Amino acid sequence: MNLRLRLLPDDPRAPFPAVESALHEPDGLLAIGGDLSPARLLNAYNQGIFPWYSDGQPILWWSPDPRIVFRTAGGVRLSARFRRALRKSPWVVRADTAFAEVIGACARTPRRDQGGTWITGDMEAAYIELHRLGHAHSVEVFEGDRLVGGVYGVAIGRMFFGESMFSGETGGSKVALAGLGHRLREWGWPLIDAQVANPHLMSMGADYVSRADFVLLLQHLTAMQGYEGSWTVEFGDLEASIFA
Repeated sequence: MNLRLRLLPDDPRAPFPAVESALHEPDGLLAIGGDLSPARLLNAYNQGIFPWYSDGQPILWWSPDPRIVFRTAGGVRLSARFRRALRKSPWVVRADTAFAEVIGACARTPRRDQGGTWITGDMEAAYIELHRLGHAHSVEVFEGDRLVGGVYGVAIGRMFFGESMFSGETGGSKVALAGLGHRLREWGWPLIDAQVANPHLMSMGADYVSRADFVLLLQHLTAMQGYEGSWTVEFGDLEASIFA
């Protein structure tokens, strides 16, 4: 274990190390250990920290610099070809009607350049519990009763921390993310945290923000009034064709 990494105490409400003390290589690795209790997870997200580790590893906590975000005012970028395909799409976007199915699909979806999933069984159970408590949410894309895409994450105040997404049909995750961004913009939530860059996110309009600026934004947004509990009614139904 790197000597600069701090082993977290047993108390889930104990403060994390300052994010400025995170390693540069690997970028953002901050602390090790602890647990995935709701108190610990909410404590982490409030400070711009998230867990990311694989089976067989201890829990690793990260706060990379820079951070990757979507700005909801600009929407999620969809290609002209994909927008045309959505003109007659029967897909409907909803929220919090299939959280366990979404996170389960995210865990099973193969990822390019990854040998396995980072959504361990313990992670899956922890976020399902956060969802039960009203802090974690899923946005789902349905064709009839069939789930064809989704995204899930954690909401605190007016900040949404995206965790993972999946496509059961081509473009399903894009529509889920676009639907999430659309509703959050209407609600006055300016950002979706996307954690770290990859070509797929950047192609959809993700942007860089320094960790210092991200933490300042968090302090403001997480203190605002959001929507706790189920989002199903508040979110309503969105026709995917509105993104055409």
